[in-house]
Amino acid sequence: MGKVDVWQGTLALMILKTVEALGPLHGYGIARRIEQTSGDRLVVNYGTIYPALLKLEQEGYLEAEWGTSDAGRRARFYKLTRAGRKQLARETCVIIFPTRPRSAMHRSHRRSRQQVPCS
Repeated sequence: MGKVDVWQGTLALMILKTVEALGPLHGYGIARRIEQTSGDRLVVNYGTIYPALLKLEQEGYLEAEWGTSDAGRRARFYKLTRAGRKQLARETCVIIFPTRPRSAMHRSHRRSRQQVPCS
């Protein structure tokens, strides 16, 4: 199977989840980690990752600080803010509830996803 570009709507969630799991990372590291996590089936382009990081920073979900990468280069390291943790919780708060069989003829139990408000 070939590589697929990441959809814009899912990229923010993947970025927040990656930074939550690994702590402060620079943009290149975030992009590579997302690609690795997908088994290299996704491609995160530089023209996509950096605007998304800037938008998440402007929205208050990430903070950025200058530092030095493992390669010895200056890089901005992004970390999750309190608002970012709350947004991540809102975005990932889906609980699966079993539903009742549709009829006596149809006895298979189906599961449905329902969005549940998070506190």
